[in-house]
Amino acid sequence: MPKRKAAIAAGGVAALGAAAILLPQANASQDGASDEAAAPRTLKAADASDLASQLAGLLGDAFAGSYYDADNQQLVVNVVPGDNNNVIVQAKKAGAKVREVDNSLAELDAGAKTLKAKATIPGTSWAVDPRTNKILVTADSTVTGDKWDQLESTVESLGSGMATIKKSQGTFKTFLSGGDAIFAGGARCSAGFNVTAGDGSPAFLTAGHCGVAAAQWSDSQGGAPIATVDAETATFPGTGDFALVKYDDPATQAPSEVNLGNQTVAISQAAEATVGLQVFRMGSTTGLSDGQVLGLNATVNYPEGTVTGLIQTNVCAEPGDSGGSLFTQDGLAIGLTSGGSGDCTVGGETFFQPVTTALEATGATLGAGGAAGDGGAGQDAGAGDEAGAGQDAGAGQDAGAGQDAGAGQDAGAGQEAGAGDDAGAGEDAGLGEEVDMGEQAGRRSH
Repeated sequence: MPKRKAAIAAGGVAALGAAAILLPQANASQDGASDEAAAPRTLKAADASDLASQLAGLLGDAFAGSYYDADNQQLVVNVVPGDNNNVIVQAKKAGAKVREVDNSLAELDAGAKTLKAKATIPGTSWAVDPRTNKILVTADSTVTGDKWDQLESTVESLGSGMATIKKSQGTFKTFLSGGDAIFAGGARCSAGFNVTAGDGSPAFLTAGHCGVAAAQWSDSQGGAPIATVDAETATFPGTGDFALVKYDDPATQAPSEVNLGNQTVAISQAAEATVGLQVFRMGSTTGLSDGQVLGLNATVNYPEGTVTGLIQTNVCAEPGDSGGSLFTQDGLAIGLTSGGSGDCTVGGETFFQPVTTALEATGATLGAGGAAGDGGAGQDAGAGDEAGAGQDAGAGQDAGAGQDAGAGQDAGAGQEAGAGDDAGAGEDAGLGEEVDMGEQAGRRSH
């Protein structure tokens, strides 16, 4: 019996080749000047994330968050110097741009705990924004009257310069719906990333609220189940929004790659998000969209309950996109679509489950599978000279993964039910090295 190949449609990305930054290498100044006067290093987003993690450990309590300045390709690190100015020297020596701030992470965390204790109101969220060195509190359109007064007074009680509050046009909700991709009864979600479970079986990650909604999922509406949720891993609400779903056929090939319809592209590894990072989201309803990471360790109060530890972005999403992939142009797996407010017409906020946390909690690994011989990008499906992702071949309404050109109702996550010739990125939208992912995504962030 031929093996089934499950390739998840997650958008066009290139394989990652960047290595992690080691602090000893970063300690040397670029031009031979003194360490203290070393200029900030030019960094790729993935390298900036690695450096931020290392500096968080190196600087200790003086570290007050960081973000990626995409325009200048620099890592900006917030520090609370206190009486020890050596922390500034250390951060500069490592290649970061240093900014002195007033609020420490401990103070910001204390503020978040106060919000949790006094303002856990459905339709609200909060996350630390390192660019402002404040807690960003968001309230959706349902937070009015006494609820708004309660939220506003709690924010004011934190003190001046500790938090900001803003209104969102839509309502916070998970993006579970009926449609294509993966199905369970009347529900539809999107598969995230193929993984290998701890017991060696093929599986994929999706949103936890999808995992608790149904135990078995199909790759076609009304079709036979192809995968079963590992009930012990399904988390929602609570400390995350993720689930591990194991393919029922142990012979299923589940390589860590994405299916663009006419070619496949590798996802190389999972990585932590960094504020300011440009990211791309693929979902079964709206196709490919892009935007930036706005906050980390976000708390979201959905109608079903509170979820913590999420990534906040300005990427749009709609019902049916739940569980879909969040990734970078370099091929890093970042998150799984959880929920948010708004849509891809008016914009809004979307929150994502970090992939790294989901992998650790489920014991799964990303990238263990290899691409099958017949599943790679063939010679005719490669990045030819004429295969650029032009405006007419991107993820727009006429040629993308939209409602009229997306994977149809019978299109699931498998090779035999994946994005067909007319779905997703078509034959004329090959993934060349020069492809502008933002153009292919139609710049659908708002």
